[in-house]
Amino acid sequence: MRTAMGVWRWRRNPLRRPTDLFEAWVAFAALVCVLVVAPAVGWVAGLRVDGTLQQAAHEQRQERHLVPAVVLRPAPESATTPDASADTSTQRTAPHRTQIVASWTAPDGSSHEGTVPAAEEPPRPGERFRIWTDAGGRVVGQPLDPSAAVFHAGMAGLAAAICVATLVETVRRLVVRRLMHRRYIRLDRAWAAAGPDWGRAGAGS
Repeated sequence: MRTAMGVWRWRRNPLRRPTDLFEAWVAFAALVCVLVVAPAVGWVAGLRVDGTLQQAAHEQRQERHLVPAVVLRPAPESATTPDASADTSTQRTAPHRTQIVASWTAPDGSSHEGTVPAAEEPPRPGERFRIWTDAGGRVVGQPLDPSAAVFHAGMAGLAAAICVATLVETVRRLVVRRLMHRRYIRLDRAWAAAGPDWGRAGAGS
């Protein structure tokens, strides 16, 4: 509102300089961009990210299955990763959990045995737990939750809106700085022309 009033005030002010009016309109345009354009960009970005993540979550829920597994024995000390077919995302989700050797049956009926993170601490042979695998029995991470996808999409939209608002404010400041620089140059020129005669009688001052 203050910016809008400033634009209106400079329209017919006799002391108005051309750069004053231009600066006021730049401020008004920046305000409109921050209040309208930035939220719109954030909203669109959030919708696009949400659509992509929801599609990925849907595909993961279709491709990944929760199957029962049985603890066979603790993994050797040197076993720090799951079996060769295991998804590396499983390691990242539980880097500090005890590794065990377990067996499980894949959705396609094939039997598998490998090193996986323990479901409970401490694991005991014969205990049953469930792990996520693909159709072929390869250990994978838990599917993306739809609510988590919405949260990440909201954060992406907010980040996009903040970036746009920051860019607009940066451009406005650069324009104002350039205008101030031009004003100082003109003032120096005017003072250089009038300075020698300042205060002298008959100098027309």
